[in-house]
Amino acid sequence: MNKAKVIEIKRFAVHDGDGLRTTVFLKGCPLKCVWCHNPESIDFKPQVAYYENKCIDCGECVSVCPSGAHKIIPKGHIFERDLCVACGKCEKACLGEALKFYGKEMTVDELLPILLEDKDFYETSGGGVTLSGGECLCQADFCAELLKKLKEAGINTAVDTCGYVPKESIDKVLPYTDTFLYDIKAIDENVHMKCTGKSNRLILENIKYIDSLNKSIEVRIALTTNTEDASNGEFSVFFGLSSLKGE
Repeated sequence: MNKAKVIEIKRFAVHDGDGLRTTVFLKGCPLKCVWCHNPESIDFKPQVAYYENKCIDCGECVSVCPSGAHKIIPKGHIFERDLCVACGKCEKACLGEALKFYGKEMTVDELLPILLEDKDFYETSGGGVTLSGGECLCQADFCAELLKKLKEAGINTAVDTCGYVPKESIDKVLPYTDTFLYDIKAIDENVHMKCTGKSNRLILENIKYIDSLNKSIEVRIALTTNTEDASNGEFSVFFGLSSLKGE
Protein backbone atom coordinates (compact mmCIF):
# COMPACT_ATOMS: atom_id res chain seq x y z
CA MET A 1 0.00 0.00 0.00
CA ASN A 2 1.34 3.43 -0.96
CA LYS A 3 2.44 5.70 1.88
CA ALA A 4 3.63 9.30 1.94
CA LYS A 5 5.25 11.60 4.46
CA VAL A 6 2.77 14.34 5.30
CA ILE A 7 3.81 17.73 6.67
CA GLU A 8 0.41 19.30 7.18
CA ILE A 9 -3.26 19.03 6.23
CA LYS A 10 -4.64 22.55 5.79
CA ARG A 11 -8.43 22.83 5.75
CA PHE A 12 -10.41 25.76 4.31
CA ALA A 13 -7.50 26.86 2.10
CA VAL A 14 -8.40 29.63 -0.36
CA HIS A 15 -5.12 30.14 -2.24
CA ASP A 16 -4.55 26.63 -3.58
CA GLY A 17 -7.09 26.48 -6.37
CA ASP A 18 -10.76 27.33 -6.84
CA GLY A 19 -13.20 27.52 -3.94
CA LEU A 20 -12.66 26.18 -0.43
CA ARG A 21 -10.08 23.43 -0.42
CA THR A 22 -8.14 21.06 1.77
CA THR A 23 -4.45 21.16 0.93
CA VAL A 24 -2.20 18.22 1.73
CA PHE A 25 1.48 19.13 2.02
CA LEU A 26 3.88 16.25 1.37
CA LYS A 27 7.51 16.22 2.47
CA GLY A 28 10.50 16.45 0.18
CA CYS A 29 11.50 18.77 -2.65
CA PRO A 30 14.26 18.63 -5.29
CA LEU A 31 14.64 22.44 -5.33
CA LYS A 32 16.12 24.68 -2.66
CA CYS A 33 14.48 28.04 -3.35
CA VAL A 34 16.08 30.91 -1.47
CA TRP A 35 12.63 32.27 -0.59
CA CYS A 36 11.05 28.95 0.43
CA HIS A 37 8.16 29.71 2.77
CA ASN A 38 8.02 26.18 4.23
CA PRO A 39 11.65 24.98 4.47
CA GLU A 40 10.53 22.09 6.67
CA SER A 41 9.26 20.55 3.43
CA ILE A 42 12.62 20.40 1.63
CA ASP A 43 14.23 17.37 3.29
CA PHE A 44 12.63 14.01 2.49
CA LYS A 45 13.34 12.67 5.98
CA PRO A 46 11.04 13.29 8.98
CA GLN A 47 12.15 16.18 11.19
CA VAL A 48 11.24 17.79 14.51
CA ALA A 49 10.98 21.58 14.71
CA TYR A 50 11.56 23.41 17.99
CA TYR A 51 9.84 26.74 18.67
CA GLU A 52 11.80 28.18 21.59
CA ASN A 53 9.32 31.00 22.25
CA LYS A 54 6.60 28.44 23.03
CA CYS A 55 8.66 26.26 25.36
CA ILE A 56 7.52 26.30 29.03
CA ASP A 57 10.38 24.08 30.25
CA CYS A 58 7.93 21.43 31.43
CA GLY A 59 10.41 18.62 30.72
CA GLU A 60 7.82 16.23 29.33
CA CYS A 61 9.91 15.79 26.17
CA VAL A 62 12.87 14.63 28.26
CA SER A 63 10.87 11.80 29.78
CA VAL A 64 9.77 10.32 26.43
CA CYS A 65 12.79 10.97 24.19
CA PRO A 66 14.53 7.64 23.43
CA SER A 67 17.79 9.25 22.28
CA GLY A 68 18.41 11.93 24.91
CA ALA A 69 18.00 14.79 22.43
CA HIS A 70 16.08 16.89 24.96
CA LYS A 71 17.57 18.20 28.19
CA ILE A 72 16.43 20.63 30.87
CA ILE A 73 19.28 22.63 32.44
CA PRO A 74 19.18 25.65 34.76
CA LYS A 75 19.07 27.97 31.74
CA GLY A 76 16.12 26.10 30.22
CA HIS A 77 15.43 23.54 27.53
CA ILE A 78 18.18 22.29 25.22
CA PHE A 79 17.36 20.42 22.00
CA GLU A 80 20.36 18.55 20.58
CA ARG A 81 19.18 18.04 17.02
CA ASP A 82 22.04 15.74 16.08
CA LEU A 83 20.73 13.19 18.58
CA CYS A 84 17.12 13.37 17.38
CA VAL A 85 15.80 10.21 15.70
CA ALA A 86 12.55 11.94 14.58
CA CYS A 87 10.23 9.50 16.32
CA GLY A 88 7.65 12.21 17.06
CA LYS A 89 7.10 11.19 20.70
CA CYS A 90 8.19 14.58 22.02
CA GLU A 91 5.55 16.43 19.97
CA LYS A 92 2.77 14.41 21.58
CA ALA A 93 4.17 14.99 25.08
CA CYS A 94 4.96 18.72 24.76
CA LEU A 95 2.58 20.80 26.90
CA GLY A 96 3.53 24.12 25.32
CA GLU A 97 3.23 22.97 21.67
CA ALA A 98 6.86 24.01 21.19
CA LEU A 99 7.74 20.85 19.25
CA LYS A 100 6.26 19.91 15.90
CA PHE A 101 6.86 16.71 13.96
CA TYR A 102 7.06 17.07 10.18
CA GLY A 103 6.80 13.94 8.08
CA LYS A 104 4.10 11.70 9.53
CA GLU A 105 3.77 8.63 7.32
CA MET A 106 0.19 8.06 6.17
CA THR A 107 -1.55 5.68 3.79
CA VAL A 108 -4.19 6.71 1.27
CA ASP A 109 -6.84 4.92 3.32
CA GLU A 110 -5.83 6.90 6.42
CA LEU A 111 -5.84 10.23 4.64
CA LEU A 112 -8.94 9.88 2.44
CA PRO A 113 -11.60 10.01 5.22
CA ILE A 114 -10.05 13.23 6.55
CA LEU A 115 -10.26 14.84 3.11
CA LEU A 116 -13.85 13.76 2.57
CA GLU A 117 -15.05 15.37 5.82
CA ASP A 118 -15.44 18.73 4.07
CA LYS A 119 -17.06 17.44 0.89
CA ASP A 120 -20.14 19.64 1.42
CA PHE A 121 -17.93 22.74 1.53
CA TYR A 122 -16.14 21.69 -1.67
CA GLU A 123 -19.46 21.24 -3.47
CA THR A 124 -21.03 24.54 -2.35
CA SER A 125 -17.89 26.62 -3.05
CA GLY A 126 -16.60 24.91 -6.18
CA GLY A 127 -13.56 23.73 -4.25
CA GLY A 128 -11.83 20.43 -3.66
CA VAL A 129 -8.51 18.93 -2.62
CA THR A 130 -5.03 20.13 -3.56
CA LEU A 131 -1.81 18.14 -3.24
CA SER A 132 1.22 20.29 -2.53
CA GLY A 133 4.59 20.13 -0.82
CA GLY A 134 7.50 20.22 -0.91
CA GLU A 135 7.07 18.58 -4.26
CA CYS A 136 4.18 16.16 -4.05
CA LEU A 137 5.02 14.44 -7.35
CA CYS A 138 8.22 13.08 -5.82
CA GLN A 139 5.73 10.64 -4.26
CA ALA A 140 3.78 10.18 -7.49
CA ASP A 141 2.43 6.68 -6.85
CA PHE A 142 0.82 7.83 -3.63
CA CYS A 143 -0.57 10.94 -5.32
CA ALA A 144 -2.05 8.94 -8.19
CA GLU A 145 -3.79 6.50 -5.85
CA LEU A 146 -5.17 9.29 -3.66
CA LEU A 147 -6.30 11.45 -6.58
CA LYS A 148 -8.03 8.51 -8.22
CA LYS A 149 -10.05 7.82 -5.08
CA LEU A 150 -10.91 11.50 -4.72
CA LYS A 151 -12.21 11.59 -8.30
CA GLU A 152 -14.25 8.45 -7.64
CA ALA A 153 -15.82 10.36 -4.73
CA GLY A 154 -16.65 13.29 -7.03
CA ILE A 155 -14.00 15.67 -5.63
CA ASN A 156 -12.29 18.36 -7.72
CA THR A 157 -8.51 17.88 -7.62
CA ALA A 158 -5.46 20.07 -8.08
CA VAL A 159 -1.74 19.33 -8.04
CA ASP A 160 0.66 22.09 -6.96
CA THR A 161 4.03 21.25 -8.54
CA CYS A 162 7.35 22.88 -9.33
CA GLY A 163 7.57 20.61 -12.39
CA TYR A 164 11.06 19.33 -11.58
CA VAL A 165 10.04 15.68 -11.81
CA PRO A 166 10.24 12.95 -14.48
CA LYS A 167 7.51 13.09 -17.11
CA GLU A 168 6.47 9.62 -15.93
CA SER A 169 5.47 11.11 -12.57
CA ILE A 170 3.20 13.59 -14.32
CA ASP A 171 1.69 10.82 -16.44
CA LYS A 172 0.69 8.93 -13.30
CA VAL A 173 -1.52 11.77 -12.01
CA LEU A 174 -2.75 13.24 -15.31
CA PRO A 175 -5.98 11.19 -15.53
CA TYR A 176 -7.05 12.25 -12.03
CA THR A 177 -6.00 15.92 -11.93
CA ASP A 178 -8.40 18.72 -12.84
CA THR A 179 -5.91 21.58 -12.51
CA PHE A 180 -2.15 21.91 -12.26
CA LEU A 181 -0.90 24.79 -10.10
CA TYR A 182 2.48 25.17 -11.77
CA ASP A 183 5.28 27.00 -9.97
CA ILE A 184 7.84 28.46 -12.36
CA LYS A 185 10.56 30.03 -10.22
CA ALA A 186 12.30 31.90 -13.06
CA ILE A 187 12.31 31.85 -16.87
CA ASP A 188 16.00 32.71 -17.22
CA GLU A 189 17.99 29.52 -16.62
CA ASN A 190 20.88 31.29 -14.90
CA VAL A 191 18.52 33.05 -12.52
CA HIS A 192 16.75 29.75 -11.86
CA MET A 193 20.05 28.06 -11.04
CA LYS A 194 20.96 30.86 -8.67
CA CYS A 195 17.59 30.87 -6.92
CA THR A 196 16.88 27.13 -6.70
CA GLY A 197 20.11 25.24 -7.36
CA LYS A 198 18.65 23.52 -10.44
CA SER A 199 18.16 24.18 -14.15
CA ASN A 200 14.63 25.03 -15.31
CA ARG A 201 14.83 23.06 -18.58
CA LEU A 202 12.91 20.05 -17.30
CA ILE A 203 10.32 22.34 -15.70
CA LEU A 204 9.65 24.20 -18.95
CA GLU A 205 9.55 20.95 -20.93
CA ASN A 206 6.98 19.51 -18.53
CA ILE A 207 4.65 22.51 -18.62
CA LYS A 208 4.68 22.38 -22.43
CA TYR A 209 3.82 18.70 -22.23
CA ILE A 210 0.91 19.27 -19.84
CA ASP A 211 -0.38 22.15 -21.97
CA SER A 212 -0.18 20.00 -25.12
CA LEU A 213 -2.72 17.68 -23.47
CA ASN A 214 -5.13 20.59 -23.01
CA LYS A 215 -5.08 20.39 -19.23
CA SER A 216 -6.06 23.34 -17.04
CA ILE A 217 -2.93 25.10 -15.72
CA GLU A 218 -2.54 28.00 -13.30
CA VAL A 219 0.99 29.36 -13.62
CA ARG A 220 2.58 30.77 -10.49
CA ILE A 221 5.82 32.60 -11.15
CA ALA A 222 8.29 34.41 -8.92
CA LEU A 223 9.51 37.50 -10.76
CA THR A 224 12.81 39.22 -10.00
CA THR A 225 12.97 42.99 -10.25
CA ASN A 226 16.33 42.87 -12.02
CA THR A 227 17.43 39.79 -13.95
CA GLU A 228 21.07 40.87 -14.21
CA ASP A 229 21.31 41.47 -10.47
CA ALA A 230 19.47 38.22 -9.78
CA SER A 231 22.03 36.23 -11.73
CA ASN A 232 24.64 37.62 -9.33
CA GLY A 233 22.61 36.63 -6.31
CA GLU A 234 21.05 40.05 -5.66
CA PHE A 235 17.32 40.21 -6.25
CA SER A 236 13.91 41.08 -4.92
CA VAL A 237 10.95 38.75 -5.46
CA PHE A 238 7.24 39.23 -6.00
CA PHE A 239 4.67 36.74 -7.25
CA GLY A 240 2.18 36.71 -10.09
CA LEU A 241 -0.52 34.37 -11.35
CA SER A 242 -1.91 33.54 -14.75
CA SER A 243 -4.22 30.80 -15.91
CA LEU A 244 -4.20 28.62 -18.99
CA LYS A 245 -7.56 26.88 -19.13
CA GLY A 246 -7.64 23.77 -21.27
CA GLU A 247 -10.78 23.40 -23.35
